[in-house]
Amino acid sequence: MRKLLNTLYVTTTGSYLSKDGENIVVKVENQERFRMPIHNIEGIVCFGFMGASPSLMALCAERNISLSFLSEQGFFLGRVTGKVSGNVLLRRQQYRMADEVEASLSLSQIFIAGKIVNCKTVLQRALRDHPNNLNTVSVENVIKILSNKQKQVFRSTSFDMLRGVEGDAAQEYFSVFDQLILTQKDNFFMNGRNRRPPLDNVNALLSFIYTLLMHEVRSALESVGLDPCVGFLHTDRPGRQSLALDMMEELRPYLADRLVLTLINRKQVDNKGFVKREAGGVIMDDKTRKEVISAWQKRKQEEIVHPFLQTSIPIGLLPYCQALLMARFVRGDIENYPVFVNK
Repeated sequence: MRKLLNTLYVTTTGSYLSKDGENIVVKVENQERFRMPIHNIEGIVCFGFMGASPSLMALCAERNISLSFLSEQGFFLGRVTGKVSGNVLLRRQQYRMADEVEASLSLSQIFIAGKIVNCKTVLQRALRDHPNNLNTVSVENVIKILSNKQKQVFRSTSFDMLRGVEGDAAQEYFSVFDQLILTQKDNFFMNGRNRRPPLDNVNALLSFIYTLLMHEVRSALESVGLDPCVGFLHTDRPGRQSLALDMMEELRPYLADRLVLTLINRKQVDNKGFVKREAGGVIMDDKTRKEVISAWQKRKQEEIVHPFLQTSIPIGLLPYCQALLMARFVRGDIENYPVFVNK
């Protein structure tokens, strides 16, 4: 097992990262603001258009430390990596499986079924905890629809059919997501999922946390020797982390959607922290990004019993556990990939 991922998030506008011996140094307007020994971290995530020295990039590559650059909205821009490592036989088998339509479709069905089950759990949890604050009839109706969509997933005979089922399920889920927002209703509301750019505060939060999750899943896949760019459901495209996107599906509702609801309902974020651009997109200010990242890190330290491994783990290790199970499946050590399902 890996230790809980220790990631440095740099959010201050105008930051520049450099190396001083074995230390990472963050400067703003040529003034040192932060310093940390490089051996204390496993990843660096930079938000906004900032720079990093070639010597720091080289050190990160040498130490196998992930250095990722994201836009202010949280969209992935690029990543510095060192030499490709991992089990070449594992990757060759992954590529063979990805080229087999039947095997890829079967795995894709598992990803989407897991996502739908976890979406249902989010709604069922809301019904249990806040029955008087919801339109229980509409939420229960969506839960029934999602149950039917879950069955349709395994009856899908093509990727087009599967994507259609997944799209319908997502639309139904997000149609009642607004009801799960219990406070600050004037400023936090959900009229459907939108992105690139997100057009409201809730979608801005979702996109930002999905990007954080993407960073974790990609790192996890690389740590076990899998290629995060070669997936089964998401098609290959230059620069696209297809396998990471595949494996994110099952984790989105549990790790990201629930955190968004917590941040809003507990008033850990407010409307003052969101800025609407002239083009219509919404981004978070620096203070709010820090608050979200802090909540994300705390969430990762909570412990759960993994449903397949039957052992207690920090939530932050979920992507690594699932990546390890995927690697075992690709090698043929287990018969099928045990998707993460929270009940």
